[in-house]
Amino acid sequence: MNQAVNGITLGPRVRTIVRAAARLINPLTLLIAGRRWMPILGVLRHRGRVSGRMYATPLGMRPFGNSFVIPRTFGENAAWYRNVLAAGWCVVTYRGRDYTLIGPEVVDYATAAPAFPRYELVQFRLVGINEYLRLRQAPAGWSALHGAPQLARA
Repeated sequence: MNQAVNGITLGPRVRTIVRAAARLINPLTLLIAGRRWMPILGVLRHRGRVSGRMYATPLGMRPFGNSFVIPRTFGENAAWYRNVLAAGWCVVTYRGRDYTLIGPEVVDYATAAPAFPRYELVQFRLVGINEYLRLRQAPAGWSALHGAPQLARA
């Protein structure tokens, strides 16, 4: 089955290559993502829809008011996106701090643009990213109904 990502159809071979690359690159990226000195990358911790395990995925993101905005780089088929949607929450580590986020909502370029510097917006447009996920910070005292199991890497 072919899947369309940002208007580009990815066949099974391409998806396999992308997954293999992510298995190599993500652990290295996790070494720098979410650090105080790294404003471009954060770490998204999300619960697997099927396994129930917690995963850590390095992603580009930016804070925006009391929310965070994340480009949907691989569209609606990205595992992290589907997991966050199913759970309705996640935890983001950004610039050395953890944020519990809730209420995932897909927003368009115009809504997300103020959160990003111009050079990043140009890159997003060049690769065809025009949808973003916005999540708002959970109110004080909010907690997920289920405890988080052991952390695994996605």
